[in-house]
Amino acid sequence: MNLDVLEYLANGPVIPAARSMEDFKVALSHTVSPSIVLLFGDINILPSLITQAKKYKKHIVLHLDLFNGIAKDKAGIKYLARVGIHAIITTKPHLCKFAREEGMIVVQRLFLMDSASLCTGLHLVNNFKPDAIEILPGSVPASVVQELVQQTGLPILAGGLIRTKEDVDHAIERGVSAVSTSRRDLWDDIMITKI
Repeated sequence: MNLDVLEYLANGPVIPAARSMEDFKVALSHTVSPSIVLLFGDINILPSLITQAKKYKKHIVLHLDLFNGIAKDKAGIKYLARVGIHAIITTKPHLCKFAREEGMIVVQRLFLMDSASLCTGLHLVNNFKPDAIEILPGSVPASVVQELVQQTGLPILAGGLIRTKEDVDHAIERGVSAVSTSRRDLWDDIMITKI
């Protein structure tokens, strides 16, 4: 299952994260990434975004905590599944559970500031097994990434404060499966055509 999740999300070290419609269009038409993390938008534009993504054979990974107009409850998740969203990212465990019930790929986002937040995150993830974990910031130590991998057996994504190609390389060297970033200059390795 983990390999399938990784293939769904990424085919390289970088997953484009779109903060605007312009970012979304660039990620659709100029990258080879199979998915795009959606960090903007609301219920009114969602059908159009899904249609555009299908045209380019891309998957939308909806960052639920940043999306407007969807209730953060079971009905909201059911609606998203019905309109064609197959993957979400969230910090909220109850939404992970609802999304799993709808057959979605679930990425649990964890903010790792200290040892206590790592312990809490591991407890959360082990109580509810998501399909992948996204850790923030993306610069956590290799020992933390290794502990997450060993304790959960899940693919680890990283985001936040990834600013350079070296930051991406270091994250991958530490055991991260892929990095999500809105910095277009870091999408270069997955670009099919320059804009």
